[in-house]
Amino acid sequence: MNILQNLYPERVFCFFEELTRIPRGSGDTKRISDYLVEFAEAHGLEHWRDEVGNVVMAREASEGYEDEEPVIIQGHMDMVCEKEDGCPVDFRTDALPIYVQDGYVRSRGTTLGGDDGIAIAYALAILESDEISHPRIEFVATVDEEVGMTGASAIDLSQLSGHRMLNIDSDEEGVFITGCAGGVSLHVNIPVTWEKRTGRLMEIRLGGLSGGHSGSEIHRERGNADILMGRLLAEMARDKNIAICSLSGGRKDNAIPRECSVEILVDAGDVSEMENRASEIERTLGREFASSDPDIFISCEECDDEPDTYEALDGWSTENIIRYLRLVPDGVIHRCQGMPQLVETSSNLGIMELRDDNFFAVNSVRSNVASRRDEVQGRIETLADMFGGSVTAEGAYPAWERVTDSPLCEKIAAIYEKTNGEKPIFTVIHAGLECGILSEKIKSLDCVSFGPENLEIHTPNERLNIESVGRVWDFIVSLLEKKD
Repeated sequence: MNILQNLYPERVFCFFEELTRIPRGSGDTKRISDYLVEFAEAHGLEHWRDEVGNVVMAREASEGYEDEEPVIIQGHMDMVCEKEDGCPVDFRTDALPIYVQDGYVRSRGTTLGGDDGIAIAYALAILESDEISHPRIEFVATVDEEVGMTGASAIDLSQLSGHRMLNIDSDEEGVFITGCAGGVSLHVNIPVTWEKRTGRLMEIRLGGLSGGHSGSEIHRERGNADILMGRLLAEMARDKNIAICSLSGGRKDNAIPRECSVEILVDAGDVSEMENRASEIERTLGREFASSDPDIFISCEECDDEPDTYEALDGWSTENIIRYLRLVPDGVIHRCQGMPQLVETSSNLGIMELRDDNFFAVNSVRSNVASRRDEVQGRIETLADMFGGSVTAEGAYPAWERVTDSPLCEKIAAIYEKTNGEKPIFTVIHAGLECGILSEKIKSLDCVSFGPENLEIHTPNERLNIESVGRVWDFIVSLLEKKD
């Protein structure tokens, strides 16, 4: 069944729906990479694929456009796979349960993958069409953007001839990105010791948070479930004897965690007090996050009726984890001097998990200033060292510095104002984009990032604006057809 049929632009939505049927979570991009190669072969396009799965394909210029500057269209294949509790979708095997509601395309209970499936859909519709006049089109589809931009880091672009790039990986229509933050993923390991302890086992869940992208949504200062769990545990441990038995929260370092769960062992006489403290903290957090996270909740339940003996962390390990969660840098750290509406430096504790021999946590650190990023990394390394732990830095990527003299921006401004009747906004953002990495691979790259309205990416409430997709399509076509 074609759910998106008859939507405009028809071929864009046709390709987008096909993409929702192909599992393509980060690290699982073989099938979408194969799909793109098959498309290129079916349409007789020049193409190549590298060993990590990146795909490049090209279509020669239309008649009369042979002397125009080639245009690179770029997007990434992978998507963030997040879903609501109880959602049966298996991202490794299942098609996304998409539907249309109130002018938006959505997926029932899961992320939609508009980030960045819409870029792939736009590019394929352009490459397929015989109706659009255009210069040489070079399409670059990368893998694993969402987990450190490893595809962009690995790709060889020496065969490309273009020096103007349209990165379709932004989510606010009419806003054109010309610079972004750099970042790094910090993997923290703190050793723990287990022992047998007797007490009452309680399960605590903290959830109902809004979450969101740790770059583009960090300025909203929404609650981080992992950080708030540290606050909750500190209150539970105040003048009481508790031990952690299990702990987990967050799945992606670039998504603000929406929920977290812990099992703690408490003295039999403290069960009622623990429940009271959980209720009081729930009320406090409800007031603090009334606007950003109105559905926040804390549940606290006994797992048994009588005391029993369990494997639990010793007192030192329990205290170390609580202290780490209370001290680790998180959220907005610096705003841009002279432009306080823009975030310059941030950190997001996106993943934490209690394992057999260590407490594992991942922070995504971003900054438009490399020295500030390094400074936050140093703070986290120092903190981990205080608890006998270690930090491994992975997936570092550079900031994308804005090109001040951009013929592409000038052309975009003129065409956007003509097609939309208003001036576009050019800005820099805090979220990371592949443009910084690719700018180091293509000398004098003139690059702009944009896209249609796609709300609440990286959450199960992600939704793609249908009319916005159509307007951005019309703009792209006009941009390609306009000669310099």
